[in-house]
Amino acid sequence: MKKTGFILFIFMLGMNLDLFSQTSSNDVTSQKNQILEHITGAEIPDLTVSILKLGAKGDGKKDCKPAFDKAMKMAKKKGGLHIIVPSGVYMLNGPIHLVSNVCIDLQEGATLMFSDNPEYYLPAVKTSWEGTFLQNYSPFIYGYQVHDVSIIGKGTVDGNAMNTFATWRAKQKTDQLLSRKMNHESMAVSERNFGEGQFLRPHLIQFFNCSNITMEGVIITNSPFWCIHLLKSENIICRGLRYDAKLVNNDGIDPEYSRNILIEDVHFNNGDDNVAIKSGRDNDGWDNTSTPSENIIIRRCHFKGLHAVVIGSEMSAGVRNVFIEDCDYAGYCKRALYVKTNPDRGGFVRSIHVNNCQFDEVEDLFYITSMYAGEGLDNNHFSDVTDIYINNVSCNKARAGGIILQGTKQKPLRNIVFNHVDIKEVKNALSMDNTEDIVFRNCHLGGKAGIPTQAAAKDNIFK
Repeated sequence: MKKTGFILFIFMLGMNLDLFSQTSSNDVTSQKNQILEHITGAEIPDLTVSILKLGAKGDGKKDCKPAFDKAMKMAKKKGGLHIIVPSGVYMLNGPIHLVSNVCIDLQEGATLMFSDNPEYYLPAVKTSWEGTFLQNYSPFIYGYQVHDVSIIGKGTVDGNAMNTFATWRAKQKTDQLLSRKMNHESMAVSERNFGEGQFLRPHLIQFFNCSNITMEGVIITNSPFWCIHLLKSENIICRGLRYDAKLVNNDGIDPEYSRNILIEDVHFNNGDDNVAIKSGRDNDGWDNTSTPSENIIIRRCHFKGLHAVVIGSEMSAGVRNVFIEDCDYAGYCKRALYVKTNPDRGGFVRSIHVNNCQFDEVEDLFYITSMYAGEGLDNNHFSDVTDIYINNVSCNKARAGGIILQGTKQKPLRNIVFNHVDIKEVKNALSMDNTEDIVFRNCHLGGKAGIPTQAAAKDNIFK
């Protein structure tokens, strides 16, 4: 090739790369916009009633569950109800079971305080526990096959679980293993019954097979287990929520087999993961591959807790089309993005986009592993992890690892792009095993190098 031809070739190649980058960015924006078109949240009913008129009293003593049960019956009869909960502490000796077309409006100073007596959350209901479908204690606020439900306002949902449910973690192992055995043996879900005398903690808020959900503004605290569990549900907005949920396994928001979700302007402060995206465990997940978790947008959030965003480890039905953008830290996070799976899980993780996020001090900034907890090494359910795009992310300090990528020989991690990733201080900048097509562009792991020093006469080893 002549020199002029070679120069022209390089010039055209550069133009094509720029065009590819621009087209990819435009495609991502278009994809997000299409997802947002399908996220409207709940419609709020016009008919309004104060919970006080239905017999509740915000004195922290009277059992207000009958008043909320009455409100649900009224909503069902009238075709919808906007329930005003004025300032005060409303004790509930048992769960709120939601119906369609309901808005619970917690005004500033209002607190829903749930009893810590486990007996009040029986009989058991259909639910899921760590990716396995079963019957268990009712979530404290529970929606099953309902639509157009909202929980809004400046008030508080308090699980009050410090003295009972929070202590069950030390007792749960036998029941946890039993639930997984039922899953692996494909036992009929109707026969997977847990409750009195067993120790699988219920969720604080769960929507199961629901659609058109809005949660906005409220404070979440003292959850018995995961705070908000979005199970097989769609068209959901979680906006402006505030967390002070530091009990054990107090994940903030857990979408599972769910789609078309917007999580925005949330202030997290959790004793576990802030957002943990899941899609079922092992056999149950493989039986539900038609409902992966997908089309999830997380933006303008302030992370604080264990991990900012996690995918897995219960992800056997797959996770795709996740967008994390314009987020920062409100305090310490152990990891920013943590993708975790192993040869027990199968499934896939693909089309994950992280853009314009800032973190302070972490243990690891990005940890993407197909070898989570060293489990499943004798199995053959290797996960397909591919198409992860990281752009414009900064971190002040990574105490352990900057970027850790761990695939398997059978299915290496593939097509992961890091663009403009800056870590000022890091112990182990980069560790990669079993990877393919990993790209770094304009990254500085451990600080940006300056102009090279000039060799002095005394440095000349050849003299």
